[in-house]
Amino acid sequence: MVAFHFQLVKAFKEAGVPIVAGTDAGVSGVVAGFALHDELELLVQAGLTPEEALNSATLLAAQWLGMDKLVGSVESGKLADLVLLDENPLTDIKNTRKIAAVFVNGKWLEKTKISAILADLAKRNTASRDLFDWKKTISKRPR
Repeated sequence: MVAFHFQLVKAFKEAGVPIVAGTDAGVSGVVAGFALHDELELLVQAGLTPEEALNSATLLAAQWLGMDKLVGSVESGKLADLVLLDENPLTDIKNTRKIAAVFVNGKWLEKTKISAILADLAKRNTASRDLFDWKKTISKRPR
């Protein structure tokens, strides 16, 4: 299946079809944000340059949504959540995982704060894991 998707990406790139990342957000088992790193790496493995892969998750996504006058690139007058990386993702797309800090919703979050937030989230998820009977939930869905 991955090989087929790689062929699609190559064919679309050759045909000049814009490729937008993040299209699997909201799918069960896919954690938005974390999964985007995987998707960017797969797009590069499929033949996009790191710059093309990053554009697929930023400017091209904003253009597709018709929001590129407001978001999608760092420009005066635009809204922006920013990720500061420890290393250049244009050199190696895996560097998107090396997050130094994030500017989100007007707040600056250092790596230590991000780590604390993620640790708290993991703790709460682990604590509530047994509160849900997923088999029971699935069996109740309409068929």
